[in-house]
Amino acid sequence: MAAAAAAAASALILFFFSAAATAPQPGCGYPAPMAGCNRPPAVPPAAPPLKSFENARQFQAFIVIQRFKATITCDPLGVTQTWNGPRVCDYTGFACATPPNTTDRTIYGVDFNGFRLAAPTLVGFPDQLPDLSFFHANSNNFAGTVPDLTALAFLFELDLSNNRLSGPVPAHVARLTQVVFFDLRYNQFQGALQGGVFGLDLDFLFLNNNPFNARLPENVGDTRAAFLTLANNGFSGSIPAGIGRAAETLREVLFLNNRLTGCLPVEVGMLGKATVFDAGDNQISGTIPKSFGCLRRVEQLNLARNRLYGAVPETVCELPRLLNLSLSGNFFTEIGPSCVALLKRGLLDVRGNCLPAMPWLPAQRPPAECAKFLAAPPCCPVDDTIPCAAPPHRPGACADAPAPSPSKAYSAALHKGRVR
Repeated sequence: MAAAAAAAASALILFFFSAAATAPQPGCGYPAPMAGCNRPPAVPPAAPPLKSFENARQFQAFIVIQRFKATITCDPLGVTQTWNGPRVCDYTGFACATPPNTTDRTIYGVDFNGFRLAAPTLVGFPDQLPDLSFFHANSNNFAGTVPDLTALAFLFELDLSNNRLSGPVPAHVARLTQVVFFDLRYNQFQGALQGGVFGLDLDFLFLNNNPFNARLPENVGDTRAAFLTLANNGFSGSIPAGIGRAAETLREVLFLNNRLTGCLPVEVGMLGKATVFDAGDNQISGTIPKSFGCLRRVEQLNLARNRLYGAVPETVCELPRLLNLSLSGNFFTEIGPSCVALLKRGLLDVRGNCLPAMPWLPAQRPPAECAKFLAAPPCCPVDDTIPCAAPPHRPGACADAPAPSPSKAYSAALHKGRVR
């Protein structure tokens, strides 16, 4: 099962990065079905006799499926028309196997991705299929909330993305200890996010594009996920210093397009295995900590459209695997020779900063705007700690805005199309 989990997870992450999911499809909404919508019968058909089924487990699955089928308000592809008769393993969207605790073949997986089914709730459906190992329902129109799946001992993948789920994320999701892939992106979840989600032993945690509009939990650094997406969620507060605790596992982390404030924590530099760090489109202040020079594996570093200022550390521009460094829309005033070299390679975007006018520089902010901001920049303590080098310096006072230096722009939209 471990090999199957790895293969399935690999396929799913390729989907996430190669074809960002879209919003729930029009034409089959909840609660009222659209004109021309194919709606299953409201009353389940009578069950065939038990002896018609391969085993009792499949008979029980039939009961659960038919009960759920009766709640579906829209089925534009007609998939539920195959959900008839005792051969439940042949139903479209269902897969059968023999679970470890029995010799009976039964429903072990549900894949509704892209079916555009609509129903008022999922409660009472996957939670009543005790042998499920994966439940994929991407790009449908399911409403309600996340069913309590904690009794499903074999469940390792849960994808409820691109639906109409809403309300707070239920506390019981923090008890899905066996799940390695957890995807709730593109729904309407709101309110405080249960910090226990970050304690799960996940490989993939996708929560982006939900209007949480709440404070980013302090225990984000407890995550064991390799891929963490917290983009477009309306999170406020600061990136917690505890993010450094995820140093051994975190490969890609996306904080972009929230309402984050405060300073960049020095501990980000401890994420030595990260290839992507994206905190663009927030309200983060201060200078870039020199510890960012320890992100030796980073390929994409996006800090664009924040309130950062001062000198861009040379160590950041010297990162050996860097493919994109986006610093546009800030208030930077100085870059050094290594950053100039990066500009010449077309890997650095510094549009809309406060760099001095040079013929080869892209448009910068108006001088009056720069002068007003730099006269009283947001205060962040200076901490020159470099976790990959010794000895560290002790934190000092607020950073001054250093004298200007030349620069050049690289016009590339970091992560274009990855998180919509």
